[in-house]
Amino acid sequence: MSAPAPSPLAIVEAEPLPRQEEVLTDAALAFVAELHRRFTPRRDELLARRADRRAAIARTSTLDFLPETAQIREDESWKVAPAPAALSDRRVEITGPTDRKMTINALNSGAKVWLADFEDASAPTWENVVLGQLNLIDAYERRIDFTDDRTGKSYALRPADELATVVMRPRGWHLDERHLTFEGRPVPGALVDFGLYFFHNAKRLIDLGKGPYFYLPKTESHLEARLWNDVFVFAQDYVGVPQGTVRATVLIETITAAYEMDEILYELKDHAAGLNAGRWDYLFSIVKNFRDGGAKFVLPDRNAVTMTAPFMRAYTELLVRTCHRRGAHAIGGMAAFIPSRRDAEVNKVAFEKVKADKDREAADGFDGSWVAHPDLVPIAMASFDAVLGDKPNQKDRLREDVSVAAGDLIAIDSLDAHPTYEGLRNAVQVGIRYIEAWLRGLGAVAIFNLMEDAATAEISRSQIWQWINAGVVFENGERATPELARKVAAQELAAIREEIGEEAFAAGKWQQAHDLLLHVALDEDYADFLTLPAYKQLTG
Repeated sequence: MSAPAPSPLAIVEAEPLPRQEEVLTDAALAFVAELHRRFTPRRDELLARRADRRAAIARTSTLDFLPETAQIREDESWKVAPAPAALSDRRVEITGPTDRKMTINALNSGAKVWLADFEDASAPTWENVVLGQLNLIDAYERRIDFTDDRTGKSYALRPADELATVVMRPRGWHLDERHLTFEGRPVPGALVDFGLYFFHNAKRLIDLGKGPYFYLPKTESHLEARLWNDVFVFAQDYVGVPQGTVRATVLIETITAAYEMDEILYELKDHAAGLNAGRWDYLFSIVKNFRDGGAKFVLPDRNAVTMTAPFMRAYTELLVRTCHRRGAHAIGGMAAFIPSRRDAEVNKVAFEKVKADKDREAADGFDGSWVAHPDLVPIAMASFDAVLGDKPNQKDRLREDVSVAAGDLIAIDSLDAHPTYEGLRNAVQVGIRYIEAWLRGLGAVAIFNLMEDAATAEISRSQIWQWINAGVVFENGERATPELARKVAAQELAAIREEIGEEAFAAGKWQQAHDLLLHVALDEDYADFLTLPAYKQLTG
């Protein structure tokens, strides 16, 4: 490859960062610019298509498998490419942002895979975007260490054969990166995250016996998967690595994608690694798409919607069957519990729930599952070890007993639970606390012993919106109204001020978070993503 001309991209409104020149090289930015030139117009068309599809759902209050792709679903002959050795065993995956301490701890955690997250677990400040890339480069070069200023504890990488395999998650198609522009227009965050990571690390990872592996978030259709596949094909040729080096696992975390699992795997075929069941974003997507569908689509409290709910069982069992029929990995959902250092009883109860959840997933045929904390790795590992033994996965379990009709995936009213006043209060509490941390640049936040990310805030604000617009009456006789939401939010803001003290409250972004939550929860014009208005308020 000849030396590139200076990149046509401009870096705007960004303070210089230490060692940024190692990430933002002319060659890397020229690659991102070419991705933008080739693929952003199609990205724009697909975002417009999302809006058209949502309008059709508003008219019909239903979804179905696509008639035009029936042949793909019915053809038993095609399979995805075999998994590379580094992705054959995925029985436990840990998730988290790419700050320096997390990078070391996740790689050292004992999990088979680390989802290195530039998406929902990372607030997209310029510092997080650029230094997250630098931390991964340093990890692969084994020049990463960290000392905690508060505790004095030092962190360093274990031997290479003990480290988790990295699967990197870029931002979704809908988010732009305002600090990188082309002719005054921001570049999609997905192409920035993917482009910088792939350019710097594809060959480096091959030399390590692994490869550039990705999780694809917020996918809504097989056409969006096709776009990603075309990005991969171009990128591999550009950098000069073999086709099929890239492997992608798609999060089935939107209700529309649940009707196109076969088609999504088909579009990515030689680059497909599997599908994942992403719970909170999936529920958020149901609310978003069916928000005007009437009482039968009203979700109860988020914590009442377990993976044993009939419509969630339909989704997860269809995912396992689809993946194994095509030779792909089926990865289960998140165990978000954060162990308490002070309350052994809280831990005991939570660990039992995590074990039951992971036992169920392993028994259902999943090949692996997610955890949010290193202390949960052994629990999840034991659940999958008991089923898998020495086998790396259970793709041979075809789950031919599973039969899911189109209506099963949206049978929300099959769940015998209802919204509660406490559910409203919890949605407000978690929403304010998460958004406040996000506005300070934190994407993964421990709240009430759970590791929360942006998907949590999305389902919280969406449930408030849905309950108000559906006129839900809670068990205490109060009706969900904007006035009630404002009253609860004011109470929670006052409780937080009392809890943390005046000085800490003033130093935070609590009022701003309160106001933003109420804006996206009460505005008649429902925002497609909370992170779109929030990004405008994110400094850095």
